[in-house]
Amino acid sequence: MTAIDAGMPDEPHTASSSAIQEKHRVLNQPPPRVDVNEYTLNIPLRDYLRSVGEADGDGTLEVSGAVVGSAQFQDDARLAHKNPPILRTHSKYGHRIDEVEYHPAYHRIIGAAVAAGAHTSAWEAPGRGANALRAAQFMLFAQVEPGHACPISMSHAAVESLRLAPDLAKEWLPRLYSRQYSPELAAGKPGALFGMAMTEKQGGSDVRANTTRAEASGAHHLLTGHKWFCSAPMSDAFLVLAQEDAGLGCFLIPRVLPDGMRNTFLLQRLKDKAGNRSNASAEVEFAETVGWRIGEPGRGVPSIMGMVGQTRLDCILGTAAGMRQSVAEAVWHTRHRQAFGARLVDQPAMTNVLADLALESEAATVVSMRLSRAFDIDAGPSEKSFRRLAAAVTKYWVCKRGPNHAYEAMECLGGNGYIEDFPLAMRYREQPVMAIWEGTGNVIALDVLRAMGTEPESVDAFFAELRLASGAVQVFDDFVAELREEVAVVEKAPQEFAGQARNLVERMALALQASLLIRFAPAAVSDAFVVSRLGTGRSFNYGGLPSSSDLAGILERA
Repeated sequence: MTAIDAGMPDEPHTASSSAIQEKHRVLNQPPPRVDVNEYTLNIPLRDYLRSVGEADGDGTLEVSGAVVGSAQFQDDARLAHKNPPILRTHSKYGHRIDEVEYHPAYHRIIGAAVAAGAHTSAWEAPGRGANALRAAQFMLFAQVEPGHACPISMSHAAVESLRLAPDLAKEWLPRLYSRQYSPELAAGKPGALFGMAMTEKQGGSDVRANTTRAEASGAHHLLTGHKWFCSAPMSDAFLVLAQEDAGLGCFLIPRVLPDGMRNTFLLQRLKDKAGNRSNASAEVEFAETVGWRIGEPGRGVPSIMGMVGQTRLDCILGTAAGMRQSVAEAVWHTRHRQAFGARLVDQPAMTNVLADLALESEAATVVSMRLSRAFDIDAGPSEKSFRRLAAAVTKYWVCKRGPNHAYEAMECLGGNGYIEDFPLAMRYREQPVMAIWEGTGNVIALDVLRAMGTEPESVDAFFAELRLASGAVQVFDDFVAELREEVAVVEKAPQEFAGQARNLVERMALALQASLLIRFAPAAVSDAFVVSRLGTGRSFNYGGLPSSSDLAGILERA
């Protein structure tokens, strides 16, 4: 019998409930950062898309900004990482199927990115600013859920290599340009996504050491061997490097053959990665796997380098997107939390840290838009030379800055930042992969030296870009003059400076970012960046901006 049945008063029960509710009332915690528009709130991205990227896409980007900022999309991102892909090598009847099962949230995310054209819109509708517009779409989606950005990026990047094989391009490009996504492996799908598999156990970045063989068999080749890293193995096709009689070749391997039969694509295991948990990366074996050559025999590395160059750019974009997430979450938290009698954001030490994080994010965003613009269809010889060197320089530095940037943002949230319920723990694990993929720090730095030795026009184009900002800030002018003298020495014998390559590339990247901020950013941003990154007292620990910095002006844009 209940108290109500017995006619007993319920006041004690009500009082007790009120006391419990009062005891557990949450105070001084920020509200959930959901149902926001990640594009309209991102002032630097909006500004640099127009001024540097020379694109106008506010309408479409506002739609995407609302999608990725919604509570539903954020929850899907959480689910995709909490429920990582599962390898299914065999069906319940014992048939070999070699499939990866993803959580439905992952498919919703990647479907939305494809529908927005985050994969291949710059190829589908080329023109002035097309790559900056596509980059902005990519960054919005990668800001909230980075794992799916891998197949999105590789699909965009594959187009350049595919164009070397007109017959294959005629078959595959319409499917790559499609805005339809379907996760099934099937022939004749209207839409398709691409992956890439280059590295092997014994070689890693040294792809010339690859042992996978490709034997001619009529109009196609049969590949036998292994790949140590194959990301997004449920993609519809892959570009693969394999040895043929003429040397290392590049081949297109579809998961499903034109007759509807599955190609031999034996998934051995999925990688247990530190981050990038929503995206599957696999070890794969080929056993007379059918493939078609891309490019000339034995010219596999040049044939696939177009794809590598594009994915290097996307590593920069992905890191910049992650920096934006870190800044947005840190600023949101500190604007809604009190400590020691004031909002956290207004505490001088915290203000400096937040402004420094925002400064780094803005510098990554502006250089992302500049590089994207350099990949547009109207790029002339000098612009192509610029992007050859500038993309490598920027990939090295921006991606290097990503992990510590994420960590410092975590610290702004205190204990909450270290908890998986908040997105910055995921982001901290995610950022290192951008520095590792498509060339680790040493590989990229040495590639910069290689470009200096073999493509001197790229050096001229790089410094021509820097000169566009000359005459405005003496610290910048002095820094660039000293840098140019150093590079002139290195150009004569690049191989002799391998041990100092990282130092040189770092300074080149900082000079490029500073030049763009001087030309396109408000004075509060450019002045603080030049003094803190190029000045004599520069320090790369966040929170060290000098007292002359307009911290409030920087944070207004965050």
